[in-house]
Amino acid sequence: MTSHNCQPGILSEETRMARYLSFQLIEEADIETSLRVLQADVDGDKTVAGLGQPLILSLSVTIPGLHGFPALSGKGIAVPSTQAALWLWLRGRDRGELFHRSRVLTERLAVHFELVDAIDSFQYDKNRDLSGYEDGTENPSGDEAIAAAIVQGHGEGLDGSSFVAVQQWLHDFDSLDAMDEAERDDVIGRHIADNEEFDGAPQSAHVKRAAQESFEPEAFILRRSMPWAEEMSAGLVFVAFGKSFDAYEAILKRMIGLEDGITDGLFRFTHPLSGGYYWCPPMKDSRLDLSALNIE
Repeated sequence: MTSHNCQPGILSEETRMARYLSFQLIEEADIETSLRVLQADVDGDKTVAGLGQPLILSLSVTIPGLHGFPALSGKGIAVPSTQAALWLWLRGRDRGELFHRSRVLTERLAVHFELVDAIDSFQYDKNRDLSGYEDGTENPSGDEAIAAAIVQGHGEGLDGSSFVAVQQWLHDFDSLDAMDEAERDDVIGRHIADNEEFDGAPQSAHVKRAAQESFEPEAFILRRSMPWAEEMSAGLVFVAFGKSFDAYEAILKRMIGLEDGITDGLFRFTHPLSGGYYWCPPMKDSRLDLSALNIE
């Protein structure tokens, strides 16, 4: 199984710091000019690019499997859609370098795109959410990661691409702090002390709601989520890559109780502020391959 033509940042197992940029389309005329800027500036490693449905539709083309993020509701839960036209994931080790790189990219794209959101994120204790629990424990790796996250067998211009779901989640730390350790463990379904799942966790425990192997078909996704914090607000930027959106949507619908009426315990202390779907083009000759958009 090969991944030679995917954006390599998708499969990279560690990101120390990141910046997520979301853009809306403000000028459709001659948009190919800005897309050629992306081809020149996006290396797929330090900068990963995702194109949203508003951008694809403006080009009068179709990417099979791409659609807008669905706004969903469950019992006392609202999952919003804040679909943007373009999403960039900047990866690095220095917040200042990420800022300046994002500033240059924003200026170069300004003719056609308006920056609507910028989120700084960081690695916390190697791989923990700010709740203290490890994040993405059962992430696939190696060939399994490629099988879960990378499109294959669909032809040139599509093979090597990926679909990504992006949400910003806001944590309520007062609610979390009001729980004792056992109650928090029940919310997650793992012991914070050793990250082990345990017998007797309630059906609402997150690990049971989101157990990828428990779906039919199995719903494996490749998570690349990271914490964020601004002033005294904080949470998680949830980023999940897949060969389609099917696995992510199956998990999300079960989490909000649409499958069996049981709501994920996570909603006791966190909720999503945003939601967007993007198609991440493959690479060719170290550049974004935009041939599926009729751009060589």
